[in-house]
Amino acid sequence: MNTIEAIQQRRATKSFDASHKMSAEEQKALLNIALQNAPSAFNLQHWRPLLVNDPAQREKIREAAWGQAQVTDASMLVVLCGDLSSWESQVKNIWGAAAEPVQQYMFSAIDQYYRGKAQTQRDEVMRSSGIFAQTLMLAAKAQGYDSCPMDGFDFDAVGKIINKPEHYQIGLMVAIGKGTSQPYPRIGKLPFDDIVKVDRF
Repeated sequence: MNTIEAIQQRRATKSFDASHKMSAEEQKALLNIALQNAPSAFNLQHWRPLLVNDPAQREKIREAAWGQAQVTDASMLVVLCGDLSSWESQVKNIWGAAAEPVQQYMFSAIDQYYRGKAQTQRDEVMRSSGIFAQTLMLAAKAQGYDSCPMDGFDFDAVGKIINKPEHYQIGLMVAIGKGTSQPYPRIGKLPFDDIVKVDRF
């Protein structure tokens, strides 16, 4: 499947074949596609995906997601978090091998962009999580899997269930597996000219 086909065919899937299993190697390979290829601001790779395989843990998360079946039935469930402190804690790991002038420029630019700006730190984590999630879902589709991005859950409750670190922010969850039903017809897509403007609004 080429990229355009994956984009056109990807749909949010609610019903998954609960008997279908993905091996640890398959899960790791799929996540690695997004880890290695999704872009992030300053290459900080803010995302911290939590792969949830334990059935009991999945059941608890399903309760916090208002009983949505895809939480337990999908072959793969990722709670996609972001590290609010990555701009400070990871910058040398990421940029330390760059040429000295590049290092100095990036260290300074990143510090100025994030330091003391909690909203900017959170916004960047959410943007990066969204980009990561879409990359993951398109990669899944290209490999014959369906997916469902989810924000319909109690974020605080899920945070407690997964023992989320204080400096992490949950962006969304992504369920991946073999869909068992056809998606609903596409409806309500707003006209191009109603949405896209040129140069200014």
